[in-house]
Amino acid sequence: MSNITNWDDILKKEARGINDYDLGEVHELEPEIVVTKRGLVDKDKFYLPKKLVERFDGDKVWFSITKEDAQNYKKE
Repeated sequence: MSNITNWDDILKKEARGINDYDLGEVHELEPEIVVTKRGLVDKDKFYLPKKLVERFDGDKVWFSITKEDAQNYKKE
């Protein structure tokens, strides 16, 4: 489980998955979801369950999710 005590601390931080997969930047927080955006023009949005957060090191939020699994949480 994550070491996050104040979820607002992860806003505007980089999000990474397994093998350093780029999930973009944290843009929104919902009760059970972390919303990330990746890209400059055609932004990918990921709606990732908070339960997948592995850790936060102060700069990056690490999710226990693979590149392939992340596609299941991606929305246009």
